[in-house]
Amino acid sequence: MKTYVKRLLLTIVFTIFFLSFLLILFYFIRVTNEKTAFQDSTFQSQIVSKVSLGLPVRLIIPVINVDAKIQYLGVTTNGEMEIPSNAIDVGWFDLGPRPGKNGSAVIAGHFNGENGEAGVFINLYKLKKGNKLYIKDAKGKTISFVVRESRIYDPGYANDVFSGSGSAYLNLITCDGVWDGAKKSYSKRLVVFADIVR
Repeated sequence: MKTYVKRLLLTIVFTIFFLSFLLILFYFIRVTNEKTAFQDSTFQSQIVSKVSLGLPVRLIIPVINVDAKIQYLGVTTNGEMEIPSNAIDVGWFDLGPRPGKNGSAVIAGHFNGENGEAGVFINLYKLKKGNKLYIKDAKGKTISFVVRESRIYDPGYANDVFSGSGSAYLNLITCDGVWDGAKKSYSKRLVVFADIVR
Protein backbone atom coordinates (compact mmCIF):
# COMPACT_ATOMS: atom_id res chain seq x y z
CA MET A 1 0.00 0.00 0.00
CA LYS A 2 2.84 2.37 0.92
CA THR A 3 4.56 1.60 -2.39
CA TYR A 4 1.34 2.36 -4.27
CA VAL A 5 0.94 5.71 -2.49
CA LYS A 6 4.57 6.63 -3.19
CA ARG A 7 4.13 5.82 -6.87
CA LEU A 8 0.93 7.81 -6.99
CA LEU A 9 2.57 10.80 -5.33
CA LEU A 10 5.57 10.57 -7.67
CA THR A 11 3.23 10.40 -10.66
CA ILE A 12 1.32 13.46 -9.48
CA VAL A 13 4.52 15.42 -8.81
CA PHE A 14 5.97 14.43 -12.18
CA THR A 15 2.71 15.38 -13.95
CA ILE A 16 2.63 18.80 -12.27
CA PHE A 17 6.29 19.38 -13.12
CA PHE A 18 5.76 18.31 -16.74
CA LEU A 19 2.67 20.50 -17.16
CA SER A 20 4.48 23.47 -15.60
CA PHE A 21 7.35 22.95 -18.01
CA LEU A 22 4.96 22.85 -20.99
CA LEU A 23 3.21 26.04 -19.84
CA ILE A 24 6.51 27.90 -19.45
CA LEU A 25 7.70 26.63 -22.84
CA PHE A 26 4.42 27.69 -24.49
CA TYR A 27 4.68 31.15 -22.89
CA PHE A 28 8.21 31.75 -24.20
CA ILE A 29 7.27 30.54 -27.69
CA ARG A 30 4.26 32.88 -27.75
CA VAL A 31 6.24 35.89 -26.51
CA THR A 32 8.98 35.22 -29.05
CA ASN A 33 6.47 34.92 -31.91
CA GLU A 34 4.66 38.14 -30.91
CA LYS A 35 7.94 40.02 -30.71
CA THR A 36 9.01 38.70 -34.12
CA ALA A 37 5.63 39.59 -35.65
CA PHE A 38 5.83 43.10 -34.20
CA GLN A 39 9.36 43.57 -35.52
CA ASP A 40 8.32 42.25 -38.94
CA SER A 41 5.30 44.58 -39.12
CA THR A 42 7.39 47.55 -37.98
CA PHE A 43 10.05 46.71 -40.55
CA GLN A 44 7.43 46.36 -43.29
CA SER A 45 5.81 49.70 -42.40
CA GLN A 46 9.25 51.36 -42.52
CA ILE A 47 9.86 49.86 -45.96
CA VAL A 48 6.46 51.05 -47.21
CA SER A 49 6.94 54.56 -45.86
CA LYS A 50 10.45 54.93 -47.29
CA VAL A 51 10.31 52.98 -50.51
CA SER A 52 6.85 52.30 -51.87
CA LEU A 53 5.62 55.78 -52.78
CA GLY A 54 7.19 57.68 -55.64
CA LEU A 55 6.59 61.29 -56.56
CA PRO A 56 3.04 61.90 -57.81
CA VAL A 57 2.78 62.30 -61.59
CA ARG A 58 -0.93 62.14 -62.50
CA LEU A 59 -4.31 62.83 -60.90
CA ILE A 60 -7.23 60.79 -62.24
CA ILE A 61 -10.88 61.50 -61.39
CA PRO A 62 -13.00 59.28 -63.67
CA VAL A 63 -16.40 60.72 -62.71
CA ILE A 64 -15.47 64.20 -64.06
CA ASN A 65 -13.08 62.98 -66.80
CA VAL A 66 -9.89 64.34 -65.25
CA ASP A 67 -6.55 62.77 -66.15
CA ALA A 68 -4.04 65.51 -65.46
CA LYS A 69 -0.29 65.90 -65.17
CA ILE A 70 0.88 67.01 -61.72
CA GLN A 71 3.20 69.99 -61.34
CA TYR A 72 5.13 70.60 -58.12
CA LEU A 73 4.30 73.83 -56.33
CA GLY A 74 5.79 75.81 -53.46
CA VAL A 75 4.83 79.20 -52.04
CA THR A 76 4.75 82.69 -53.54
CA THR A 77 6.71 85.65 -52.16
CA ASN A 78 3.66 86.66 -50.08
CA GLY A 79 3.47 83.21 -48.51
CA GLU A 80 0.52 81.79 -50.46
CA MET A 81 0.49 78.46 -52.26
CA GLU A 82 1.60 78.74 -55.88
CA ILE A 83 -0.83 77.87 -58.66
CA PRO A 84 -0.30 75.64 -61.73
CA SER A 85 1.26 77.39 -64.72
CA ASN A 86 -1.57 76.42 -67.07
CA ALA A 87 -5.26 75.48 -67.02
CA ILE A 88 -4.90 71.79 -67.88
CA ASP A 89 -2.37 70.61 -65.26
CA VAL A 90 -2.87 70.36 -61.51
CA GLY A 91 -0.28 71.27 -58.89
CA TRP A 92 0.78 69.41 -55.77
CA PHE A 93 1.99 71.49 -52.80
CA ASP A 94 5.34 69.72 -52.43
CA LEU A 95 6.19 71.34 -49.10
CA GLY A 96 3.44 69.20 -47.57
CA PRO A 97 2.97 65.41 -47.42
CA ARG A 98 3.28 63.30 -50.54
CA PRO A 99 -0.09 61.78 -51.58
CA GLY A 100 -0.45 58.49 -49.71
CA LYS A 101 1.68 59.58 -46.76
CA ASN A 102 0.14 60.52 -43.42
CA GLY A 103 -1.22 64.04 -43.36
CA SER A 104 -3.04 66.21 -45.89
CA ALA A 105 -1.61 66.30 -49.41
CA VAL A 106 -2.97 69.31 -51.28
CA ILE A 107 -3.52 69.58 -55.04
CA ALA A 108 -4.75 72.76 -56.73
CA GLY A 109 -6.22 73.23 -60.19
CA HIS A 110 -7.70 76.09 -62.18
CA PHE A 111 -11.45 76.56 -62.61
CA ASN A 112 -10.74 78.25 -65.94
CA GLY A 113 -7.86 79.73 -67.89
CA GLU A 114 -6.78 83.31 -68.59
CA ASN A 115 -8.67 83.29 -71.89
CA GLY A 116 -11.84 81.82 -70.41
CA GLU A 117 -11.15 78.25 -71.45
CA ALA A 118 -12.34 75.46 -69.14
CA GLY A 119 -9.84 74.58 -66.43
CA VAL A 120 -9.00 71.10 -65.21
CA PHE A 121 -11.19 71.58 -62.11
CA ILE A 122 -14.17 73.25 -63.79
CA ASN A 123 -16.35 70.30 -62.77
CA LEU A 124 -14.81 69.70 -59.34
CA TYR A 125 -18.06 70.86 -57.71
CA LYS A 126 -19.79 67.78 -59.14
CA LEU A 127 -17.84 65.40 -56.90
CA LYS A 128 -19.97 63.68 -54.28
CA LYS A 129 -19.24 61.66 -51.17
CA GLY A 130 -18.03 58.20 -52.19
CA ASN A 131 -16.56 59.21 -55.57
CA LYS A 132 -13.12 57.73 -56.24
CA LEU A 133 -9.98 59.52 -57.34
CA TYR A 134 -6.49 58.23 -57.97
CA ILE A 135 -2.89 59.35 -57.87
CA LYS A 136 -0.34 57.64 -60.10
CA ASP A 137 3.25 57.96 -58.93
CA ALA A 138 6.58 57.86 -60.71
CA LYS A 139 7.06 54.20 -59.77
CA GLY A 140 3.84 53.15 -61.50
CA LYS A 141 1.86 52.70 -58.29
CA THR A 142 -1.77 53.86 -58.09
CA ILE A 143 -3.03 55.27 -54.77
CA SER A 144 -6.80 55.37 -54.31
CA PHE A 145 -8.82 57.97 -52.43
CA VAL A 146 -12.53 58.40 -51.76
CA VAL A 147 -14.34 61.73 -51.43
CA ARG A 148 -15.53 62.52 -47.89
CA GLU A 149 -17.00 66.02 -48.31
CA SER A 150 -16.77 69.40 -50.06
CA ARG A 151 -16.60 72.86 -48.47
CA ILE A 152 -16.64 76.48 -49.64
CA TYR A 153 -14.21 78.98 -48.07
CA ASP A 154 -13.36 82.64 -48.30
CA PRO A 155 -9.86 83.16 -49.72
CA GLY A 156 -7.22 82.82 -47.03
CA TYR A 157 -9.46 80.94 -44.60
CA ALA A 158 -8.81 77.37 -45.70
CA ASN A 159 -6.18 76.51 -43.08
CA ASP A 160 -7.65 73.08 -42.36
CA VAL A 161 -6.97 72.16 -45.99
CA PHE A 162 -3.33 71.72 -44.99
CA SER A 163 -3.94 70.09 -41.61
CA GLY A 164 -4.76 66.51 -40.71
CA SER A 165 -3.00 63.57 -39.13
CA GLY A 166 -3.57 59.94 -38.27
CA SER A 167 -4.16 58.89 -41.87
CA ALA A 168 -3.46 59.95 -45.45
CA TYR A 169 -5.73 62.58 -47.00
CA LEU A 170 -5.91 64.25 -50.40
CA ASN A 171 -7.50 67.70 -50.57
CA LEU A 172 -8.32 69.30 -53.92
CA ILE A 173 -8.75 73.06 -54.18
CA THR A 174 -10.01 75.39 -56.90
CA CYS A 175 -11.78 78.73 -57.33
CA ASP A 176 -15.50 79.24 -56.80
CA GLY A 177 -17.96 82.07 -56.35
CA VAL A 178 -17.99 85.32 -58.35
CA TRP A 179 -15.21 86.71 -60.52
CA ASP A 180 -13.75 90.00 -59.28
CA GLY A 181 -12.25 91.82 -62.27
CA ALA A 182 -10.40 94.35 -60.13
CA LYS A 183 -8.69 91.69 -58.01
CA LYS A 184 -8.55 89.22 -60.91
CA SER A 185 -9.70 86.50 -58.57
CA TYR A 186 -12.80 84.55 -57.61
CA SER A 187 -14.58 85.35 -54.35
CA LYS A 188 -14.55 81.82 -52.92
CA ARG A 189 -12.53 78.62 -52.81
CA LEU A 190 -13.94 75.11 -53.23
CA VAL A 191 -12.16 72.31 -51.39
CA VAL A 192 -12.86 68.61 -51.84
CA PHE A 193 -11.63 66.42 -48.98
CA ALA A 194 -10.74 62.79 -49.73
CA ASP A 195 -9.46 59.89 -47.62
CA ILE A 196 -7.05 57.16 -48.67
CA VAL A 197 -8.46 53.73 -49.47
CA ARG A 198 -6.29 51.14 -47.70
